[in-house]
Amino acid sequence: MATQPSPEPSDAYRPIASTRHFIVMLLIQLALVAFGFWLQQRGGSGADSVLPQQRNVVPLYLSVIALEWGLVATVRGAVIERGIKLRDLIGGRWSNWKDVVRDVAICVPFLFVWEGSARLMHRLLGPDQAKSIGSLLPQSSIEVALWIVVSISAGICEEIVFRGYFQKQFTAYTHSVVGGVLLQGIVFGLGHSYQGLKQVLIIAVLGMLYGWFAAWRRHLRSNMIAHAWTDIWNGWLSGMF
Repeated sequence: MATQPSPEPSDAYRPIASTRHFIVMLLIQLALVAFGFWLQQRGGSGADSVLPQQRNVVPLYLSVIALEWGLVATVRGAVIERGIKLRDLIGGRWSNWKDVVRDVAICVPFLFVWEGSARLMHRLLGPDQAKSIGSLLPQSSIEVALWIVVSISAGICEEIVFRGYFQKQFTAYTHSVVGGVLLQGIVFGLGHSYQGLKQVLIIAVLGMLYGWFAAWRRHLRSNMIAHAWTDIWNGWLSGMF
């Protein structure tokens, strides 16, 4: 009796890139995690900042922008090999101004949930013993302008990489949307190891919220708006009030 061919996996459970590329992306994240923990643990003259020496964040900002867009370029190349456009990974474009207004409006209640979750996690986890990242935040006009570019780049690029690429890959390998949301959130949190263990835990939970938001909306546009805004607010605007 002839064996029936196995059914094709649904689109939700089909990897969007090769396993080899997925491993390379995980190794890149692992290197960033190791570097971040090294910044927190490195010795010094009692300094409590990740930049205890002479402060110059402009080269750092430019490096972060280049890294973010470099990872997106890598993802784009990998998914194109599978016949997937980067636009498809994002979930299409706005077709008119009403779509823009809708996505912005939907971001507002999500941002309240996001901020409430962040504050709750801060209280539950108690005092933070990590070295401060305050020296990384913008002070001069040039730094503020660059920080906004960094924040917008992070909003676009990190959503493509984590909620687009990693979430879909993890969903495919676990055959579970929940698994995809949880695992990408963990990787996202670990990627912020330079902020210390407490922040890793908090950002992992916030990353899972972003993942749930993307799974619910079925596109990344609302995520990009919310992510860019929270980075701008937490890095610059919050210091003005």
